[in-house]
Amino acid sequence: MALQQLTLGGGCFWCIEAAFSQVIGVQCAISGYMGGHLTNPSYQQICAGNTGHAEVVQISFEDNEVDIVELLQIFFTLHNPTELNRQGHDVGTQYRSVLFYDSAEQQQLFTQYIAELTKAGIFDQPIVTTLEPLAQFYPAEDYHQGYFFENPQQMYCQVVVKPKLLKFANTFAKHLRKS
Repeated sequence: MALQQLTLGGGCFWCIEAAFSQVIGVQCAISGYMGGHLTNPSYQQICAGNTGHAEVVQISFEDNEVDIVELLQIFFTLHNPTELNRQGHDVGTQYRSVLFYDSAEQQQLFTQYIAELTKAGIFDQPIVTTLEPLAQFYPAEDYHQGYFFENPQQMYCQVVVKPKLLKFANTFAKHLRKS
């Protein structure tokens, strides 16, 4: 058993974190910020869109229970990788679709996976997911961690997150922990 990490961004981190936290083999999924120029940014600074950071989720997973390709499949199902610097009504570079790689091998894997999706015609528009080198990870404020499960009645959670999680649960049922 080897614990691995994957850091990715696909719009608002509440949805991405809520989904990955339910996957068998994922030990933790932490909402945070990566890819910008400001040290220890706050949520308010990220939302202003001037720091260069993306809202991300850093996933720690056991590679003998779930592999990185399965996690990529989930990631590309959870968001629209063809929307540049946005996901739905969330607009700005902080909501970009991004994969952070920690090695040349991982960068190659991400490049190959995106090429396979493109060749298969999975999406009607070109994939705009960026590949960026792993940078300093800043965990988001405590109230963002597990946000959906702590605030299921919040309007954004009802309108945006819940439908994505229902689709996710139906599509990836075999990958989910039993409740």
